Amino acid sequence: MALATTTPDACAEKLRQLKCCVIIPTYNNAQQLGAVIDAVKTYTTIQLTKSRSISHLIVVNDGSTDDTRKILAQHPTIMQLSYAVNEGKGLAMRRGFEYALEKGYEYAITLDSDGQHYAKDIPIFVDTLVQHPRAIVIGSRNLGQENVPTKSSFGNKFSSFWLWVETGIRLSDTQSGYRLYPIKQLQNIRYLSGRYEFEVEVLVRAAWQQIELLCVPIDVYYPPAAERISHFRPFRDFFRISILNTFLCLAAFFWYRPKLMVMTLKKKT
Repeated sequence: MALATTTPDACAEKLRQLKCCVIIPTYNNAQQLGAVIDAVKTYTTIQLTKSRSISHLIVVNDGSTDDTRKILAQHPTIMQLSYAVNEGKGLAMRRGFEYALEKGYEYAITLDSDGQHYAKDIPIFVDTLVQHPRAIVIGSRNLGQENVPTKSSFGNKFSSFWLWVETGIRLSDTQSGYRLYPIKQLQNIRYLSGRYEFEVEVLVRAAWQQIELLCVPIDVYYPPAAERISHFRPFRDFFRISILNTFLCLAAFFWYRPKLMVMTLKKKT
């Protein structure tokens, strides 16, 4: 009898079978990165022999200037991408997707490197992938818990509203970075954004391609404000997101919705 997917060894084997990897984009999070990698390796590593193993984990170092490279040097069994200049989370993820496709993966689970996300939730995404192989799966956070930043709660409501306007889809969480992407299906989509707003754009463009969007509940840890590290710049990043949503709204009303109407009429005839 096969092991339950929730066991780390079974999860790693299931990742191999499904051609799924885990991608961690990181920028100046050396304090938490080592612990995050150790936790994720538990669910992504297959031990071939006593001295040899393979890990379905990719870390993308987005131009970090702290001790990130030293941390990564301590993990030679994982796949790594590093470049000198910080270019934004969106581009880091897109580069990670391209690298994963080159390695033969068709799906990627992404999570943040700041310790917010728990590796124990990886099996949730794996099990959901089996049931929904053509979906972007978003880890839905409990935003009513202690220490949740006001900007996170507001940002999620703001983003969720515009996703509904642009696609007609309502989701409980559109800002969570803990996600499963069907990267093979997304590879031919062109994107405008390269920073935080990419996580908004990819949902909209995927929905326009009739790729399913769904949420699954996950646990999340928010440290007290004094201990929190964030590279999100409220004014600048919300401005960029607003510009993106303006473009997507215009595209939705003048291209996507007319296209959807035509498709609906064709089905009726």
